Amino acid sequence: MPDLWTVLLVAVILLLFAVPIVQQQAIRARRMRTIRGLEVERRTRVIALIHRQERIGFLGIPIYRYIDINDSEEVLRAIRLTTPEMPIDLVVHTPGGLVLSSEQIAMALRRHKGKVTVFVPHYAMSGGTLLCLAADEVAMDENAVLGPVDPRIGEYPAASLLRVPHLKPPEEIDDETFVLVDIAAKAQTQMREFVADLLRDRMDAGRADRLARLLSGGTWTHDYPITFEQARELGLPVTSGMPAGIYRLMDLFPQAMPRRPSVAYVPIPYREEKKE
Repeated sequence: MPDLWTVLLVAVILLLFAVPIVQQQAIRARRMRTIRGLEVERRTRVIALIHRQERIGFLGIPIYRYIDINDSEEVLRAIRLTTPEMPIDLVVHTPGGLVLSSEQIAMALRRHKGKVTVFVPHYAMSGGTLLCLAADEVAMDENAVLGPVDPRIGEYPAASLLRVPHLKPPEEIDDETFVLVDIAAKAQTQMREFVADLLRDRMDAGRADRLARLLSGGTWTHDYPITFEQARELGLPVTSGMPAGIYRLMDLFPQAMPRRPSVAYVPIPYREEKKE
């Protein structure tokens, strides 16, 4: 017969595993209720593509998230489950991700007959910006940002690799770099043509081509923030304002907490008191 301490130890271990699972299930249920509330309010299909670090398992190990093939499969499935004329609201919060997966989602959004609105409460960089380029409307928080869509070859920007033959004589460039330069040229051309094709439906071909070159040609660093004002100047269909339900949904995708919080504040809205 096990003694009392053994039973208690086993119970504590079971709790360590069970509590995170119960918490995850509870927050998933709240997310679904919030999404459904937005759908009823806006009469749309709401899809959330939100990448934040979250604690997993009882050890609280954070994982890094980005747009991958699993995301594209799920978003495409959600679009297939939506009637062609029904509007789609896509909530995007992402640092970017795989080009193939981002392009698949962008193409599916572009083919959808109903209005497609992308909501950007904080940032939609790189592949996230590709999704915005496929939308009929991009609703941005006034402090939200988009980003360039210039391709990268491994850890190197394609635009930087293309400068190598102009900076060094051929005899000083190794074979591997020559291969990377060739791949970079193809990747940049492919991205420019893809972006231009997305934009030609809402602007003339010449302007679409110029904007595609600007966004994909390495004009800025890959993490350059394109603000709401700049996005509007570029001719993107951006609008200001964000439904309160979008912020409530974001609150249900918590960032993994570090050992010491970096930001602290009283989480209630303050109103300016009127003087009598």
